[in-house]
Parts: sequence; C-alpha cells; structure tokens
Amino acid sequence: MPHDYYNRSASIQGIVLDFDGVILDSNELKADTFRRAFNDFPTHGEEIFQLHMTRGGMGRDLKIRTIFKDILHISVTEDEIQRRSNEVGRLIDHGIMNSPFVPGAWEFISNYCERYQLFIASGTPQDEMRYIVQRRNLGPFFRRVFGSPRDKGEILRDLMDQEQWTPSQLLFVGDAIDDLEGAVTAGVDFIGVVLPGNIDPFEDKKMLAKVESLKDLGLRWNILVGK
Repeated sequence: MPHDYYNRSASIQGIVLDFDGVILDSNELKADTFRRAFNDFPTHGEEIFQLHMTRGGMGRDLKIRTIFKDILHISVTEDEIQRRSNEVGRLIDHGIMNSPFVPGAWEFISNYCERYQLFIASGTPQDEMRYIVQRRNLGPFFRRVFGSPRDKGEILRDLMDQEQWTPSQLLFVGDAIDDLEGAVTAGVDFIGVVLPGNIDPFEDKKMLAKVESLKDLGLRWNILVGK
C-alpha cells in the first residue's frame, strides 16, 4: 500500500457526509417529491425526476431555479421559488421519516464518530436538515449540520476556516457530481458513493475512491484511506 495512504488517514480530523443517498436511501423519494411539486407541468415530470437523480447535491432553491430555466424554459420570481421550495419541504416531511438507512450507514456513523469529527453537508435547506437530523436521532453523532443555500464547496471551505484545518485534514463522502465539484473546489479528498443499480455519476472522474455504501467504505477503509 502506498505510504501516502497511511499519512492521509493519520492527518484526517473530520469526515463530511452528504445525507440523501449516503446516510438515508431517500434520493428516489426526493426526486419524486420534486416531480409532484411541479405536477402542474406533467409533461416534464420525468425530466424533473432525473434532474434530482443526477444533481442531488444541488441546493434546493438552485434546483428549482434550474427546473424553471433549463426544463420549463420560463422565467420565475423569487416568491415562486420560495413557494415551490416550501411545497417540496412539506411533501418530503412524512417520507423522510420513513426512509431506510443506506446499508451500514448507522454502523459507520456510530463507529467513526468515536475516531473523527463527523459533519453533514446537504443540499436541503439548513434549518430543515438540522430538524431532520434531530428527528432521526442522529444529532449526537454529528458536530455540525450544514445545508443550502450555500453550496458544498463553500461549506467545506468555511468548515476548514472555522476548525483551522488544511484540506488534508478533511474527507468528503457524497453521491452526486455537485458533491465532487465542491470537494475539488475546496481541495478536499472525495469518496463517491454509487448505490448498486444506480447510474454512476462519477464515470471517468478523478477521486480518492468509489464505494457502494458506507458499509463498503467501512470494510475497505484501511485499503482506501489507511490505518
């Protein structure tokens, strides 16, 4: 095993996890929720569904803005963006409480929170994300929970500033191309999660590793990251 893998693991202080598709198996729920929130445009439902499935790491308001601009091709006011965002949040509320954990996610979080400081960075609005974390009894495992409107790169840079960490002291685990782009922007190592049966958004992209789940990452940690 290359020596720098050992150095990388020894230097890591914090692990940042995306939420949907990494901790909870909730990406299809959220994609369908976006489609339902735009049920007044039924002919574009599949495009809206696929936008979330391919760009799940994008902040909610930006995703809604993108739907209007790139799929519906109509202008939109800030009030309408907020109205649609609130509707997405309302529709998600019940389903997110019943979404299962991604295999091994609970075990990974409960084990690795004893070795590293854990954080969440999500495209869900920050207050809503923090509320979900508390309702799912995940609060004790995470030092801080971050969400939109800030993008992932900004969140990672701010976190490093706050903790006085260098990029080598942070690892980001996500399942969307927006997550990878945020890690690249911040100079942080990235591990991509591609659940079995899902389309790989990271094909031909450079990153530390790809795994099938947090269970897979836990089993391969010493190989991928180091002891």
